[in-house]
Amino acid sequence: MERLFVLKRRDFILSAAAFGSAGAWTASHAQAAAPGKPVILVLGDSLSAEYGLKRGEGWVPLLEKRLAQQKIPATVVNASISGDTSSGGRARFASLLAQHKPSHVVVELGANDALRGLPLQNTEDNLLQITKAAQAAGAKVLIVGIQVPPNYGGDYTRRFEAVFGKVASATKAALVPFLLKGVADAPDALALFQADRIHPTAAAQPQLLDNVWPELRKLLAAR
Repeated sequence: MERLFVLKRRDFILSAAAFGSAGAWTASHAQAAAPGKPVILVLGDSLSAEYGLKRGEGWVPLLEKRLAQQKIPATVVNASISGDTSSGGRARFASLLAQHKPSHVVVELGANDALRGLPLQNTEDNLLQITKAAQAAGAKVLIVGIQVPPNYGGDYTRRFEAVFGKVASATKAALVPFLLKGVADAPDALALFQADRIHPTAAAQPQLLDNVWPELRKLLAAR
């Protein structure tokens, strides 16, 4: 992470606008699922909403292609919105559950909570309630973690990273510890990020999918 997050905290807070509404690919673009067909709902922020990318380049559309290639019948609903926080995801989650009735939910939220300096307890509570609501509706849950730059301070960095594992452990949900593994800590990390040094480029998206895929594949196989 140190290779990537070279800006000061003030610069990252100012860059939070980059997690705004542009680039969002929402559930309205999803196709209706056939009866009995798995429905994978991705509840995320700009890291899953193709921010700064061409449509179809993000890791979620690449997931659709991988499912097709491996002949796994599943519908992907990308309910990710750039700029979303864990509280925003929690607020809209009930309607998404009712509308799409997912069999699997991938929760990728929390980065904007950190950028906005929101209390860690709020992030943990929101992720916990999202996960519990999904499980109560019969869905299997995969929590996707994120990390913050070391300039946030060692204590905050460790406590933020631990939030995702705590929620996963408390709910027995599956966990991807770090969505940007192999990207943010790569030797050529800067080349894998857009000019804002926050959002991965199209070239990095296959690695994001590779980070998510093993745990998601296990959940799909456990149906």
